[in-house]
Formats: sequence, C-alpha cells, structure tokens
Amino acid sequence: MEDSEIVDLYLKRDESAIRETSARYGSKLRSLADRILENDASAMECENDTYLKAWHSIPPYEPRTWLFPFLGRIIRHLAIDECRRKNAEKRKGVYFELTKEMEECVPAKGGPEEDLNADLLAQTISAYLDTLGDEPRNIFVRRYWFFESVSEISKRYGFSESKVKSALFRTREGLRKHLEKEGYSV
Repeated sequence: MEDSEIVDLYLKRDESAIRETSARYGSKLRSLADRILENDASAMECENDTYLKAWHSIPPYEPRTWLFPFLGRIIRHLAIDECRRKNAEKRKGVYFELTKEMEECVPAKGGPEEDLNADLLAQTISAYLDTLGDEPRNIFVRRYWFFESVSEISKRYGFSESKVKSALFRTREGLRKHLEKEGYSV
C-alpha cells in the first residue's frame, strides 16, 4: 500500500492504518529505535508509541509523500527521550557518543530563546547538507539521523572505516564553520 493510501486510512480513522504502517515501515522504525536504545523490547515499545502518536497527529498533518520521515522523526524523539531517561546518570550508549561528536560543531541549547531558534538552526543545517555531494551527505545522515555505526556505513557503501571517519570529521568541521558564518556560536 502506498503512503498516500495509508494516510487516507488515518484520516478516515480506520485502525487498519496502523497495521499497514507496521507492514510497510515497522522493521525500519524498530531498527532506528534499536540503534539508539540498544534494546529490542524498548525499541518495540517506541514503535508502538510511534503508531499511537501518528494516530493522534494525522490529522492535522497529512504526510502523504513523506510518511517515513514523519514517522522516523517521531520514533527518533521517543527513543532519544527514553535513552535520556534510562541513562541519565550512566551517560552511555550510541546516542551519547553521537551527541559528543556533534557538540564540536552544533551550538548547545541555552534556554527558551534557543528553543525558538531550533527550527532556524535545523534549516541552516539542512542548507549546509544541501551543499554537500551525495557521498558525504549520505554518510552524515546515516550516522547522525539513522544512528548507524561507522562499520555499518563502511559496509553499506563499500568504504574503509577510516574513509567514513574522515568524511564525518570533514563534514562536522564544515558544518561548524558554516554555522559560525551564519552567526551561531559553537
């Protein structure tokens, strides 16, 4: 079933929308949550919470052509929130590892005024990523959006791990410089 048809089911409040969503994207969503949480049971819980949140979010949203990114954003936020709750004192896991990497180039939150600028920051980061070639952009997105490990990325694209690490370093450094140029203090 196509995304648009699935969204129509949500709009009609037809419960089969959840079944169709799960059939189409369940394994991808679970995999994304599992990369963050490193726990199958928690990933499954996040997947189910994602369907519930999608049920309550469609309408007003109608992600006919962007259903997976819509669901992916929901599950990422749920998984990251769960990771923060479970690891508040431990500070372990892939989420915290990636957060540390990104601290070098993305400004830290400084309070409510920063929350207002979060959308602008996201647009600025997207604009920077749009200037990159396919290879560095895909590597960056795989690492920081999909939470794939360096070894997974190297296998996916047939690169050495050192090439992936170098590409990530160069992209983070370029992003840091781009953000500073745009007026963000890093």
